[in-house]
Amino acid sequence: MKVLLVTAVVALVVLTACGGREVTRTDTDTVTDLSGYWNDTDARIVADSIVDQCLNGRWFDVRETRDSRVSALPVIVVGGVRNQSIEHINVDVFMSEIERSLLNSGRFQIAAGGRERGEVRDERRDQSVFASPETAAEFGREVGADYVMTGTVNSIEDQEDDTRAIFYQVNIELIDVETALKVWMGSTEIKKIIEW
Repeated sequence: MKVLLVTAVVALVVLTACGGREVTRTDTDTVTDLSGYWNDTDARIVADSIVDQCLNGRWFDVRETRDSRVSALPVIVVGGVRNQSIEHINVDVFMSEIERSLLNSGRFQIAAGGRERGEVRDERRDQSVFASPETAAEFGREVGADYVMTGTVNSIEDQEDDTRAIFYQVNIELIDVETALKVWMGSTEIKKIIEW
């Protein structure tokens, strides 16, 4: 029995000593550049820069002077952003942050677009069949968007020996839905040097 107990303890110590992976929780604002490729810090930098450019752009002042609906906040649909870079970038991460920041600024309304809009319309259709008439949402009551925000993510990579440079450029545009005119364009660039 004693030998069995000693064997079990030794086995447990050996298994624990062989280790495994160590995981450390860290603050989400901590910069962690492990590979040099696009990461959460880059997404945050892009979102902050684009929102700042948009909120301080001249287009907003021009809109207020020409639009008869001055009291109404402009409605924006955050549309698709195409990833044309050399790597996989989840553009939804920084576009959601842009959307949230624009909405929280109190200067815009954000309309659902794409998949979200489809889900809302599906729910409205379901309500027309399954909900009581007093509580069912009505068709034809959506608020039309004034602007659509679209863009691209581009990158250029250069490498020689043990040094690699990656240049990212994120271009975002705001397009007037009625006139199809681009009323604002913003751009953010990030450059990284990775050495082995």
